[in-house]
Formats: sequence, structure tokens, C-alpha cells
Amino acid sequence: MAVNILILSAGTRNKIVQFYKEALRGRGKVVATDCSPYAPALYDADAWEIVPRIDATDYLERIYAVIRKWKITGALSLIDPELSLLAAHAEEFRALGCTPMISDYDLVETCFHKYRMYELLREYGIPTARCWRSVAEFERDAASGTAAYPAFVKPENGSASMLISRCDNREELRFAAAHCPELLIQEYMPGQEYGVDAYVDMLSGRCVSIFIKKKLKMRAGETDKAVSVRDDRLAALVRAFAERAGFRGQIDIDVFAQDGVYYISEVNPRYGGGYPHAYLCGVDTPSLYIANLEGRENPPESEGYEAGIAMMKYVELTVRRVEEA
Repeated sequence: MAVNILILSAGTRNKIVQFYKEALRGRGKVVATDCSPYAPALYDADAWEIVPRIDATDYLERIYAVIRKWKITGALSLIDPELSLLAAHAEEFRALGCTPMISDYDLVETCFHKYRMYELLREYGIPTARCWRSVAEFERDAASGTAAYPAFVKPENGSASMLISRCDNREELRFAAAHCPELLIQEYMPGQEYGVDAYVDMLSGRCVSIFIKKKLKMRAGETDKAVSVRDDRLAALVRAFAERAGFRGQIDIDVFAQDGVYYISEVNPRYGGGYPHAYLCGVDTPSLYIANLEGRENPPESEGYEAGIAMMKYVELTVRRVEEA
């Protein structure tokens, strides 16, 4: 039976489209959608459809029509605003014979509300940066010596590092807070940052694949340069957390190492921008997804990947004649 994959809001994520085509090896099609004909990832797919913006009233009906037309087996999205939409309407997708390749709605929402994730990590006893929900709370703890500058101010439900400010004193904190909606103040973590690409089997609930990269340079919230590392202690921490929380499929986790302790910072329930690094090191999660969609559980990784492999992003171009939208 063919396995047809739908990649929603494909945008510029050409590599993800290519990886799924490689994983399928002709056993199915990769269909991509976007609201713009100028989304280059569309043209690496076997087929593509232009659809409305995700906030359009008829968006889901158009996606359901694409699922029917192409007999889609599984669907995933590559942008944060659509993940909650996909998870919230999981039953409608399943009714069409299409598995949403995403964790449950409540867990997805927890990932996108940083204070809720902070509370979950603390409940599990997992080290994480302290958070405050108001300037008054932070200043109270600063006055008592239990908090200190610098601190980070960010939107409680933001993404892509938007509106993040480092504040070195009270004046900077108050100014940043006045310009940051849905404020969250986070403890400054000066340690080394790591990124973890993990896959939790959608059938067994076991974390069967983990790839760890040491981040060397960030750009617009995404890893621009990194090097692969092996770390059994960090892998065990991530595996235990992912399985206990109940994630399914691909997740992207930000971690800081400080004074010999690993602190989980944020979790994205999707492919991170640095996932191509993992794939090119041999961590093929598209094939893990496909096995699950075919009804097969994946065993834990056996050989893993090699440490010391660097990823360095650079610009590529797609040139194509398109009709005006």
C-alpha cells in the first residue's frame, strides 16, 4: 500500500521534502502545500497545492480536499501556528484516513506556552531556567538575593526568538517589559547551548532516536552552525522526559549546560531548523514516521551517529517560472 505524505506550509524547508522523497523510495508521494507560489519547497515535492492562509475560514476544508485528492496517509506541518490547528483537528484527519504526525493537543499547547512548560519541567524534577511572569515578581526576588541580572524578557508564547531582550538592569527590564506582550522573564543561562532532535515512536511511545548537536552559532532562532556530539547522560535525560510527557513523533529540544548540569529550556513539537544536520549524519526520522504509518513499531537506534560532524548552513536558490497568485 502506498504511503503518501502531506507537508503543510512547506515554505523554504526544501530539505525536509527531499528527505521524505528519499525515505519513500517511490513507495508513495510527497505532496506539499503553501499559501504562496513563491515557496520553493513546493517544487521539490511530487505534487503541490496552493491553499489559503492558515487563518482563512475555509483553510481546513481545502486541506481535507487535498487529503482526499491525493489519498494522504500522514500529514505534518513545519510552522508553529499550524501545529495546534493540526493537533486540535486530529480526529477529522483520522476520519479521512490520514494520521496527523503530531503530539496530542494539550502537550502541543504546553510547548507553545513557556510558563506551562516551565511548570511541567519543575513537576518532573528536571532542571530548567527559572521564570517569572511579572516585573514585580522578578524585582522582589532580586531584592531578596534569589534572582539576579542579567535576565531575558520574551513573549510567553513567542517563537523564532522574536522580541527577546537581554536586560542587564532594572531600567532595561522595565523598558523591555513595556514593549513585550504576554511577558515572561527568564533566568539568564550563560552556559553552552545544545539542540536535541528526538523521535518518539507514535505506536509504542518509546523514544527511539536521539541526535545531539552543540550549537556554535544561531540566526533568527535557528541553528546556523553546529557540531554533532555524543552524550549518554543528556540522551537519558531527554529520553525519560519525552516518554513521561507523552510526546509522539519528532520533537526539537533546546538545552543549556551549566556547571555540569543540563537544563531543558524549550521544546518544539516539530522538526527544528537544524534537523538536516541529524539526517545527513544518518538519523533518518522520515523513515521512522513511515514505518509507524505502515503500522510497524521502530526499535531503538542501534548504531546511532558519528560525533564531530559539523553543519554549516548556506544560501541556495530555486529559479522557476510561476503563475502570479
